[in-house]
Amino acid sequence: QVQLVESGGGWVQPGGSLRLSCTSSGFTLIYYDMSWYRQAPGKERELVAPITSPGSTNYTDSMKGRFTISRDNAKNTVYLQMNSLKPDDTAVYYCYARSRIQTTRNYWGQGTQVTVSS
Repeated sequence: QVQLVESGGGWVQPGGSLRLSCTSSGFTLIYYDMSWYRQAPGKERELVAPITSPGSTNYTDSMKGRFTISRDNAKNTVYLQMNSLKPDDTAVYYCYARSRIQTTRNYWGQGTQVTVSS
């Protein structure tokens, strides 16, 4: 019933851009805080960017100026715009949803592969 489906991944050259989408179903997105995570082989899963239902965002220093998270509650979709991509950005990118009403309710998407190489 509950699903998060990521799309938009692929291969790009360094300096290129990608826009990832996370479309949800089975729940109402306005009641959930959302995040993008990523995981590269041999590394721990890393928070990329969060966005709350009110729309607050936060970025690590490595993401600022390059990545932008946004949400469209009417479309039940969260986006991650990635610019100036680097080889170190290569990873599987995951969408994560956490209920604001009951925080034990949380969901992960299946992930989408992003590869940055020459």
